[in-house]
Amino acid sequence: MLRVRPSLGLMVVGALGAQLAPGHSALEAQAPERHTVSGQAVAIYNLVGRVTVSGGSGSDVAVEVSRRGADGDQLQIQTGSIENHDRRWESLRVVYPADRIVAPDLGSRSRTRLKVRSDGTFGDAGRTRGEEITIAGSGRGMRASADLAITIPEGKRVGVYLAVGEVTVSNVNGDLEVDVARASVSASDVTGSLNVDTGSGEVDIRRVEGDLMVDTGSGGITIVGMRGDRFSAETGSGGVEGSTIAAQSVDAETGSGDIMLRDVTTPRASIETGSGNVTLGLTRATDVLTIETGSGDVEIRMPGDLSAQIDFETGSGEIETDFPVTVRRHSRDHVRGQIGDGAGRIQIETGSGDVRLLRN
Repeated sequence: MLRVRPSLGLMVVGALGAQLAPGHSALEAQAPERHTVSGQAVAIYNLVGRVTVSGGSGSDVAVEVSRRGADGDQLQIQTGSIENHDRRWESLRVVYPADRIVAPDLGSRSRTRLKVRSDGTFGDAGRTRGEEITIAGSGRGMRASADLAITIPEGKRVGVYLAVGEVTVSNVNGDLEVDVARASVSASDVTGSLNVDTGSGEVDIRRVEGDLMVDTGSGGITIVGMRGDRFSAETGSGGVEGSTIAAQSVDAETGSGDIMLRDVTTPRASIETGSGNVTLGLTRATDVLTIETGSGDVEIRMPGDLSAQIDFETGSGEIETDFPVTVRRHSRDHVRGQIGDGAGRIQIETGSGDVRLLRN
């Protein structure tokens, strides 16, 4: 039913304890070792620990390594050139000479398995290559981890790879890729492109000036403040929440979870969820907007000067708008028509749920 309102003007086992516990006390740190890596593209690899990334001066990427655990002195710090993403990267790799690593701060029920190549690299397109190792919070194994403090000069391209733990990024001016298997990721005040890929873990991003891409297998995504050409947020299971986003294209997708984006400025947006509600607030009318949800309500708010061709369909639910619509097709579950001169295009489809297009 259309109602027009009066015009208002990798494999992860063990869900608990995946991140390092507060205090990080069970594995006492040794004195930090300082390393530098030269080159325009730099990749840093570590299996377990906390990683902090911040901006700095100079010409080289600096990495302070703090070994932890009874077997921390067995960790090997390797450097050199590697190939990744079809290009050469200079690298620093923390190599764990064991197939089972124990870090009690992860929690006794934590266990993560992944493939690690002989040079200490993992992730990316080669996730299925290498020998399988287990990272656990209890039991037998090499008792070691490493905390890294990475300082990045302006204009570098840096990839940070961590299997288990947490990554914190702040005040970086350059292009950054963060790839983790099971870890939380937070980032703030990044100027440059930011690409975050997690197998499992929460992602919190604030104030990015550049393209932003976030992909999680499981975990919520929160974005506050982004301006660039491209915004993309995708999670297999978990919600996406964002505000103050300005991009030439906005894409958000969840397998299961709500999507809530407010104060969005973009000419093109695509929103999709298998199961979950969609709430979208736009500061200006889009040229193209497509929304699809298998099960969930859809609510869109746009400025009063909206002009678009609309095509709304719901398997079970109501269709409502407070914009004046010239209706071209109208049935119980499908409305096609035009608002204003029809300059843009809005297509919304939900298997089960209400559709609302309202004025800001």
